[in-house]
Formats: sequence, C-alpha cells, structure tokens
Amino acid sequence: MIKEIMERRSIRKFSSQPIDKIDILHIIESGTKAPSAKNRQPWKFIVVQGNAKEKMLQAFYNGVQREENGTACLPGSVQFISGARYTIEIMKQAPVIIFVLNTMGKNMFSSMTDEDRVFEVCNIQSVSAAIQNMLLAATERKIGSLWICDIYFAYQELCKWLDHDGELLAAIALGYPEEQPKPRPRKKIEEVVEWMG
Repeated sequence: MIKEIMERRSIRKFSSQPIDKIDILHIIESGTKAPSAKNRQPWKFIVVQGNAKEKMLQAFYNGVQREENGTACLPGSVQFISGARYTIEIMKQAPVIIFVLNTMGKNMFSSMTDEDRVFEVCNIQSVSAAIQNMLLAATERKIGSLWICDIYFAYQELCKWLDHDGELLAAIALGYPEEQPKPRPRKKIEEVVEWMG
C-alpha cells in the first residue's frame, strides 16, 4: 500500500462510468479492516447512487441554502459556503457517494459528559481510520475518491434524509478520475516530528 499512499489524490472531476458493485464492496470491506478503539467497529456505510443521489443532492442543496439565508448552524464558517456549493457539483459527477456514520456517536449538537467525549473522540478516530483505508483501496483499483466534510453545512437536512441512527461524520465521493492532480504541498518531516529521549 506504500504505492497507493504516495499516489492517492483528492479527485474533483469524475467520469460518468459506473463502478462495479464488487469494487464498492471491496472498498468498504477495506474500511472495516481498520483498527478501532476496543474493537467497537463503530462504523456504518450508506451507499448512494442512481436515483437516490438526486434526492440526497437536493437535501444538501437545501441545507446550504438555509445556511446562506441567515439560519446558519455554523455562523463562523459562512465564508466557506461557496466551497460547499462546489462540493455539490463534484458530488453530482461522482457515480457513487458513501456516507459514513459513527453508530455510537451522539448528535453533533448534544451535550456530553467528559466520559462521553472520550468515547466520541476514540470512535471518530476509528471511523477516520476506516475512511483512510477506503481511500487507499479505491486508489489501488484506479478509482478516484474525495473525502467530504462539507456535509456539515447541510447536517440536519442530510441526517433527516438518511434517516439512520448514529452520527453522520463524512461522505466519500467515488468515481473514475478525469483529472490527475499534482501532489499538494506537505509540511517537511522536521516540522511535524519531535524526538524525545
């Protein structure tokens, strides 16, 4: 997987070529092989494609519009709304969208005890490891991917549309890439590593 780690890119232009169900299942199964805190495996994956995608995109669009109309859940992030609109356009192109839920998570707006917060952080780390496995498995199959966090601009609308228990954490767009982005700049190793002892 070192090759895939080095070659993985965030793809924002996809062809309309469908992805075989076997490849989707392989990608998701790769996610389920990630380590998880106390082996809780707190993930659930909802695959959206075909006609269902149109309804999902409408829910996303409605949420973004609500944010723009002054009832923002994320008032400090309003300057990023144009990015969320761009994300909707990217998702329109991608043949497959996978929503990733933390089945043990609390609603984003609920209060938490200190213990709840520790469980939440551990479970989010576990789900994030699953997402990374999925992105690498997609790369290995020459399928492009984009890890999407702009869903938080339409969090309520998407949760209502999904109608599932658990905390919505992210979405992943999948499709055959129609671009080959160059690597994005990375911090130098000396900037991110500190040695002790």
